Amino acid sequence: MVVRLRRSRGVERQQMKWFLYAAAPIPTFPFTDYLPGIVGGFVSGLVFGWVLIGLPMAIGIAVLRYRLYGIDVVINRTLVYGTLTASLVAVYLGSVVGLQRLLSPVVGEGDQLAVVASTLLIAALFQPLRRRVQGFIDRRFYRKKYDAQKTLQSFSTVLRDETALDRLAPELLVVVRETMQPAHVSLWLRPTHEASGLRRGSRTDE
Repeated sequence: MVVRLRRSRGVERQQMKWFLYAAAPIPTFPFTDYLPGIVGGFVSGLVFGWVLIGLPMAIGIAVLRYRLYGIDVVINRTLVYGTLTASLVAVYLGSVVGLQRLLSPVVGEGDQLAVVASTLLIAALFQPLRRRVQGFIDRRFYRKKYDAQKTLQSFSTVLRDETALDRLAPELLVVVRETMQPAHVSLWLRPTHEASGLRRGSRTDE
């Protein structure tokens, strides 16, 4: 299936993405046996429910092509929030254990205080960490999207500071070329009166 995904293009590639996204948790089944009893049962049931419900839905979307191209957004959000959740859980557990050891000589049993402080820390870290994870995922797996965002941000800065039309036209063509990647791009300027300060004519580029 992975080989077919790498060789596929267009609609077939999006269909394969939906199927593989729904089937991705299947290889985790053997690892649930190594988890503690309650946790292992919960994770196993969660994965089983995902496959039982998600696989037919993914196949239905792939066949009917309903929201077929939405899979890229779904995968992006899964990577971002999956990584974010794992990072926050690790920070929470680490901070609880660390604060308990630091506070126990001072206040004795510092379990509640450590939990409260760790919860506040997680609340403060959520948005900054989410932005960092989103940026990393975009740079690593969605490079074209990331580059397009950077190009648009750069052009917004130029657009804010530049008023000369002759200088903005080449910048606009560069932005369209880098973000849309067309085979040909042309910029036509509507003729205006001489009193407006703008030249008559058009500008094209290939």
